[in-house]
Amino acid sequence: MNSETKIPRWSTVARYLMGAIFFVFGLNGFLQFLPMPPMPGPAGQLLGALVGSGYLMTLTKGVEVVVGLSLLTNRFAPLALVVAAPVTLNIVLFHAFLAPQGMIVPLVLLAAHLAAAWGFRSLYAPLLAGRPLSAPAEASPAQGRPAAATA
Repeated sequence: MNSETKIPRWSTVARYLMGAIFFVFGLNGFLQFLPMPPMPGPAGQLLGALVGSGYLMTLTKGVEVVVGLSLLTNRFAPLALVVAAPVTLNIVLFHAFLAPQGMIVPLVLLAAHLAAAWGFRSLYAPLLAGRPLSAPAEASPAQGRPAAATA
């Protein structure tokens, strides 16, 4: 992104909102400072299995903390949004199918994710190209400079 590209203010606000949600709920996974009522039925069983695995919920909450910090500090924010995409999708789908009574926060998170990503859309354009315009140059070890790309 060059210095002339201006990120809309609403996209920046969405990035901060998403960062705060991920950071707070990620830390809560480790410190349990926000009470979580037990979830009945399949939602509770799935959460119990994730916690019981011994690593998956820890990994997910760790990713949430790192992504939240990245978004709040605007360090590697475009990458953080890519890393957070499957987490956001799973949060939304979990609530849509297993705990629909708690859909407000996931929908706010999804909207914030999309709005924050919109601010970096020019950086994502090459990732979404069906075919790259050109292949990256490969370094030739003998010459120490990029070799000519062949198509």
